[in-house]
Amino acid sequence: MKKVFTLLLLFFAITTTALAQQKAFQVQVIGKGKPILLIPGYSCSGEVWAETVDQLKDRYECHVLTIAGFAGAPAIDAPILQTVKDEIIRYVKQKKLKKPELIGHSLGAFMSLWVSSEAPDLFGKVICVDGVPFISAMADPKITAESMKSSPYMNPKQVVKNFESLPAEGFIDRTALAMKAQVEDSLRARQIATWQFNSDRRTLGLSLVEISTTDLREQIATIKQPVLVLGSIYNTKENSQRILNEQYSKVRNKTIRVADSKHFIMYDQPQWFYAEIVAFLK
Repeated sequence: MKKVFTLLLLFFAITTTALAQQKAFQVQVIGKGKPILLIPGYSCSGEVWAETVDQLKDRYECHVLTIAGFAGAPAIDAPILQTVKDEIIRYVKQKKLKKPELIGHSLGAFMSLWVSSEAPDLFGKVICVDGVPFISAMADPKITAESMKSSPYMNPKQVVKNFESLPAEGFIDRTALAMKAQVEDSLRARQIATWQFNSDRRTLGLSLVEISTTDLREQIATIKQPVLVLGSIYNTKENSQRILNEQYSKVRNKTIRVADSKHFIMYDQPQWFYAEIVAFLK
């Protein structure tokens, strides 16, 4: 009996160590200067920030993340985004980064809001590139996280099954065509589609459910630092401004700018984008 108990303890220790070693994101560090974390959007590699890093690396130490399960990075267990949030905070503490700035695109903007609202004294300025605190309420601000969780469309098992059933043949071509609604350049669209093809299907499903059922609109009131919101065109600039004002109403120190752009602003309007972020970070 004692041997069995010892073996169980050993198994538990090994399992716990394995779980602790799971990586919620990969990091590439480029440049020197004040630290800045760059978080890509849904299914994207950290390579999405390559040109942005070129603009910043002479003045900033750029910590470029690729979230687990996206673009070929090894997947982790659920809850995925919550684990990413916790590990970003832990990473900044362990690396002893002093008030790192945050730049996040889409899902990365959501993650930037999440970590900076949970640990407001740990981070510096925040730049949200076409991302919001509660994506499900963009069309209707009355929608709640609870109503989304009860929706049959947000059943995690079914959403994962839907992603896993997508045929590999023609996946990149179909996704690249769909991505033309989010970025002007066809080569960029194909690159984004390739990152999605190389992403773990389960991660694609579970992270979509997680972001769709997590509402940060009240929580972001704790953010102390300045926040720059860069939005794209949602039908009209006026509509974009209205939606972003609603979504970010609880942030005290914010600046909202709307680009003449699709979703990937850093690709569609690079010079406008660089000018905005450089001016904000000064």
